[in-house]
Amino acid sequence: MEPASQTRRAFAYRRLVEAGATFEALGESAVATSYRNATDEGETARRMGLADLSPLPRIGFKGKGTTAWLDSQGITIPGAPNRAAPQPDGGLALRLADQEILLLGSLNEAGSDPTKLEGPWAASETKSRGYPLPRQETHAWFLLSGDKTDAMLAKLCGVDLRPAKFLDLSIAQTSIARMTGVLCRQDLGGTLAYHLLADSASATYLWDCLMDAMAEFRGGPVGLSAVRSLTKA
Repeated sequence: MEPASQTRRAFAYRRLVEAGATFEALGESAVATSYRNATDEGETARRMGLADLSPLPRIGFKGKGTTAWLDSQGITIPGAPNRAAPQPDGGLALRLADQEILLLGSLNEAGSDPTKLEGPWAASETKSRGYPLPRQETHAWFLLSGDKTDAMLAKLCGVDLRPAKFLDLSIAQTSIARMTGVLCRQDLGGTLAYHLLADSASATYLWDCLMDAMAEFRGGPVGLSAVRSLTKA
């Protein structure tokens, strides 16, 4: 399918097209599932892969009562800020502050859509529920995977992201390639991996920076299919 036929597509989709991406519909979105020029995306994902997950659903909630309200909706809340908690459906809750949560949709095919929480939020009668943040539009979502990922990120970020120092499900709100972003480590089936969320308006710039930094590690773009294969490893 062509990405232009869908309502929503990746912010850096022109770069994905140039790289030979094959797209599939995911709801109203066009997501890159594979790349025609890749020889073994699974191997690339395990070594040094970059996936654009921006078409997948995500939403934020912030303000007084946020964590209590989300807990009442069945969301597993991380125990402290700058920590993440996996959800039963495969999604992820990132606690960015005491009363600020960013919800990432599941990488699995049958995962639920966290943006649907806006309905219960609007219908809720409690005043202590925080307010929703439209992260779907404001933040691009990349996934970096592979055993060389921490070494690559050391070229772009001042935080020590080595696995021994930056534990699984840790979060860093920091500067990446001279722009503000959020890094969250979530290993996939034993493969080192980091979610990266940053300003959607700068998605193409960030994609180019990451691809340049990955070159010495023989890294490359990977699609959602390769990412899902890691979760099943």
